[in-house]
Amino acid sequence: MQKIANLLVVKEGNVLLLKKPRRGWYVAPGGKIDEGESVYEAAIREFVEETGARPINPHLKGVYTMMIMDNGGEQLLNEWLLFTFIAHDYSGNVLETTVEGELEWHPLESLHTLPMAEGDRANLIFAIENKGMQYGTFYYTEQFQLLRQSLQQSMEGE
Repeated sequence: MQKIANLLVVKEGNVLLLKKPRRGWYVAPGGKIDEGESVYEAAIREFVEETGARPINPHLKGVYTMMIMDNGGEQLLNEWLLFTFIAHDYSGNVLETTVEGELEWHPLESLHTLPMAEGDRANLIFAIENKGMQYGTFYYTEQFQLLRQSLQQSMEGE
Protein backbone atom coordinates (compact mmCIF):
# COMPACT_ATOMS: atom_id res chain seq x y z
CA MET A 1 0.00 0.00 0.00
CA GLN A 2 1.31 3.42 -0.96
CA LYS A 3 0.90 6.28 1.50
CA ILE A 4 0.33 9.73 0.00
CA ALA A 5 -0.11 13.21 1.51
CA ASN A 6 -1.46 16.21 -0.38
CA LEU A 7 -1.99 19.80 0.68
CA LEU A 8 -4.48 22.32 -0.64
CA VAL A 9 -3.80 26.03 -0.17
CA VAL A 10 -6.86 28.28 -0.24
CA LYS A 11 -6.31 32.03 -0.32
CA GLU A 12 -8.55 34.98 -1.22
CA GLY A 13 -11.25 32.78 -2.76
CA ASN A 14 -8.80 30.79 -4.88
CA VAL A 15 -7.18 27.39 -4.64
CA LEU A 16 -3.71 26.37 -5.82
CA LEU A 17 -3.79 23.26 -8.00
CA LEU A 18 -1.25 21.28 -9.97
CA LYS A 19 -2.21 20.33 -13.54
CA LYS A 20 -0.65 16.95 -14.29
CA PRO A 21 0.60 16.58 -17.87
CA ARG A 22 -0.35 12.92 -18.41
CA ARG A 23 -4.14 13.29 -18.20
CA GLY A 24 -4.50 17.06 -17.90
CA TRP A 25 -6.21 16.47 -14.55
CA TYR A 26 -5.86 18.76 -11.54
CA VAL A 27 -4.65 17.65 -8.11
CA ALA A 28 -3.57 19.23 -4.86
CA PRO A 29 0.24 19.26 -4.61
CA GLY A 30 1.47 16.16 -2.83
CA GLY A 31 3.18 12.82 -3.11
CA LYS A 32 4.51 9.73 -1.41
CA ILE A 33 5.25 9.67 2.31
CA ASP A 34 8.83 8.63 2.97
CA GLU A 35 9.66 5.82 5.38
CA GLY A 36 9.59 7.09 8.96
CA GLU A 37 8.13 10.46 7.95
CA SER A 38 4.96 11.75 9.62
CA VAL A 39 1.99 12.53 7.37
CA TYR A 40 2.28 16.18 8.47
CA GLU A 41 5.97 16.37 7.54
CA ALA A 42 5.29 14.67 4.21
CA ALA A 43 2.46 17.05 3.28
CA ILE A 44 4.67 20.08 3.95
CA ARG A 45 7.74 18.59 2.23
CA GLU A 46 5.80 17.58 -0.87
CA PHE A 47 4.09 20.97 -1.08
CA VAL A 48 7.41 22.80 -0.84
CA GLU A 49 9.02 20.50 -3.43
CA GLU A 50 6.14 20.89 -5.90
CA THR A 51 5.35 24.61 -5.45
CA GLY A 52 8.46 26.35 -4.14
CA ALA A 53 6.30 27.92 -1.38
CA ARG A 54 5.78 26.91 2.25
CA PRO A 55 2.27 26.33 3.68
CA ILE A 56 1.39 28.14 6.90
CA ASN A 57 -0.43 26.17 9.62
CA PRO A 58 -1.65 23.19 7.56
CA HIS A 59 -4.42 21.10 9.07
CA LEU A 60 -5.51 17.51 8.32
CA LYS A 61 -8.99 17.41 6.74
CA GLY A 62 -9.36 13.86 5.43
CA VAL A 63 -8.06 10.31 5.30
CA TYR A 64 -8.99 8.22 2.27
CA THR A 65 -8.37 4.79 0.84
CA MET A 66 -8.11 4.66 -2.95
CA MET A 67 -8.74 1.20 -4.38
CA ILE A 68 -7.81 0.48 -8.00
CA MET A 69 -9.80 -2.49 -9.26
CA ASP A 70 -9.76 -4.54 -12.45
CA ASN A 71 -12.36 -3.45 -15.00
CA GLY A 72 -14.96 -5.77 -13.56
CA GLY A 73 -14.45 -4.24 -10.12
CA GLU A 74 -13.74 -7.61 -8.58
CA GLN A 75 -9.98 -7.82 -8.08
CA LEU A 76 -7.80 -5.32 -6.21
CA LEU A 77 -4.86 -4.14 -8.33
CA ASN A 78 -3.48 -1.31 -6.21
CA GLU A 79 -4.30 0.56 -3.00
CA TRP A 80 -3.31 4.00 -1.70
CA LEU A 81 -3.86 5.70 1.63
CA LEU A 82 -4.29 9.45 1.12
CA PHE A 83 -4.03 12.16 3.81
CA THR A 84 -5.46 15.52 2.67
CA PHE A 85 -4.37 18.75 4.38
CA ILE A 86 -5.53 22.34 3.96
CA ALA A 87 -3.79 25.66 4.66
CA HIS A 88 -5.15 29.19 4.25
CA ASP A 89 -1.84 30.93 3.67
CA TYR A 90 1.70 30.33 2.49
CA SER A 91 5.06 32.07 2.43
CA GLY A 92 7.44 32.46 -0.48
CA ASN A 93 6.75 32.55 -4.19
CA VAL A 94 4.78 29.86 -6.02
CA LEU A 95 6.51 28.43 -9.08
CA GLU A 96 4.64 28.42 -12.39
CA THR A 97 5.82 25.01 -13.57
CA THR A 98 7.66 22.08 -12.02
CA VAL A 99 8.64 18.61 -13.19
CA GLU A 100 5.24 17.50 -11.83
CA GLY A 101 3.19 19.90 -13.98
CA GLU A 102 1.80 23.44 -14.10
CA LEU A 103 0.70 25.30 -10.97
CA GLU A 104 -2.44 27.37 -11.36
CA TRP A 105 -4.74 29.39 -9.10
CA HIS A 106 -8.45 28.71 -9.65
CA PRO A 107 -11.63 30.09 -8.07
CA LEU A 108 -12.99 27.76 -5.35
CA GLU A 109 -16.13 26.97 -7.35
CA SER A 110 -14.00 25.58 -10.21
CA LEU A 111 -13.37 22.47 -8.08
CA HIS A 112 -16.87 21.38 -9.16
CA THR A 113 -15.97 21.42 -12.88
CA LEU A 114 -12.20 21.08 -13.44
CA PRO A 115 -11.05 17.72 -14.80
CA MET A 116 -9.89 15.55 -11.88
CA ALA A 117 -10.48 12.19 -10.27
CA GLU A 118 -13.91 12.20 -8.63
CA GLY A 119 -12.46 11.11 -5.29
CA ASP A 120 -10.09 14.09 -5.37
CA ARG A 121 -13.02 16.36 -6.19
CA ALA A 122 -15.01 15.04 -3.21
CA ASN A 123 -12.19 15.35 -0.70
CA LEU A 124 -10.98 18.79 -1.87
CA ILE A 125 -14.52 20.23 -1.84
CA PHE A 126 -15.05 18.79 1.63
CA ALA A 127 -11.78 20.33 2.86
CA ILE A 128 -12.87 23.77 1.69
CA GLU A 129 -16.57 23.75 2.52
CA ASN A 130 -16.87 21.75 5.75
CA LYS A 131 -15.63 21.69 9.31
CA GLY A 132 -14.34 18.50 10.85
CA MET A 133 -12.74 15.50 9.19
CA GLN A 134 -13.80 13.26 6.36
CA TYR A 135 -12.91 9.61 5.85
CA GLY A 136 -13.67 7.46 2.89
CA THR A 137 -12.93 4.78 0.38
CA PHE A 138 -13.02 5.32 -3.37
CA TYR A 139 -13.06 2.38 -5.80
CA TYR A 140 -11.75 3.09 -9.31
CA THR A 141 -11.13 1.23 -12.55
CA GLU A 142 -7.57 1.20 -13.89
CA GLN A 143 -8.56 4.25 -15.99
CA PHE A 144 -9.68 6.08 -12.80
CA GLN A 145 -13.39 5.90 -13.49
CA LEU A 146 -15.17 5.96 -10.13
CA LEU A 147 -17.00 2.70 -9.44
CA ARG A 148 -18.31 3.51 -5.95
CA GLN A 149 -17.46 5.41 -2.80
CA SER A 150 -18.15 5.35 0.91
CA LEU A 151 -17.77 8.58 2.93
CA GLN A 152 -18.02 9.41 6.61
CA GLN A 153 -17.25 12.54 8.60
CA SER A 154 -16.73 13.55 12.20
CA MET A 155 -16.59 16.72 14.22
CA GLU A 156 -14.54 17.17 17.36
CA GLY A 157 -16.73 16.94 20.45
CA GLU A 158 -19.53 15.08 18.69
